[in-house]
Amino acid sequence: MSTAFSAVFWHNSPLIFQGSNSPLTTHTFLKVESLAYERNDAVVFQPVDFALKAGEALQLMGVNGSGKTTLFQLLTGIYTPSCGSISYCGQLVNNCRYEYLSDVLYIGHQSGVKAALTAEENLRWMSPKNTTSEKISAALGAVGLGEYSQIICANLSAGQKRRVALARLMTGQAKLWFLDEPLTSLDKQGVELIEHCMNQHLDQGGAILFSSHQDLAQVKTRNYRLEPFEEVA
Repeated sequence: MSTAFSAVFWHNSPLIFQGSNSPLTTHTFLKVESLAYERNDAVVFQPVDFALKAGEALQLMGVNGSGKTTLFQLLTGIYTPSCGSISYCGQLVNNCRYEYLSDVLYIGHQSGVKAALTAEENLRWMSPKNTTSEKISAALGAVGLGEYSQIICANLSAGQKRRVALARLMTGQAKLWFLDEPLTSLDKQGVELIEHCMNQHLDQGGAILFSSHQDLAQVKTRNYRLEPFEEVA
C-alpha cells in the first residue's frame, strides 16, 4: 500500500470581513502587546510584541526551551499571561473569547491523536461538526492515509499520526492557524503538502503563526524571535 501524499487539494470559500473597507491583506487578526509569563516565579521570555495580518505567515524563532510552545499555550488560553494583552480583530480577547477561539486552529508539537480511535474517527473528532464524510475521506487521502482510514492510530507510525493531525488543515474553517513544529516527522513530500496548504490558506486571507527549526522554501514568511528574559543588574 502506498503512503505517498496525494496531489488532491480543494479550495474553501473566500474569507470576507464585514464592516471594513480595507483591503483583505491589511486586516489585523492578531495583536500581541507586552505579553509575558512567569513560571515558578521566573519570567520565561522577554515581553512579546507583534501583529499578524490577513495573508501573513509569521515564523516563531528561538532555541529549544525559549518558550515557543508556552507562547502558543498563552495564545490559546491554556495558560494565563502574567501581563500584557492579546487582541483579535481589534478587540481584547477577554471581550470576545468565544469568537476568537472559534476562529483558531491550533496543532501542537505533539500529534494529539487518540490511540484507540481510527484515523478517520480521530479526524472526525477534531473537525467541525458539519464536516462531511466526503471531506474527511478526501483529507485523509490527500495526506496519504486513504488506505489507513480504518486503522487504529496505535498501529500507525509517528509520521502517520502527524499526518492525521495535519489533515485538520483541510477540514477546519478557522482563519487563524497556530502550528507548533508542523513539519515534525514529515518527509519531503509531507513538507511540500503543508507548504501548499499554508499558501492556499494565506491566498484566501487567512493568517498563520508557526514555529519550525527549518525554513519553508515555498512560503513567504516574516520572523519573530523569542528572547530569554534577562534581569537588569
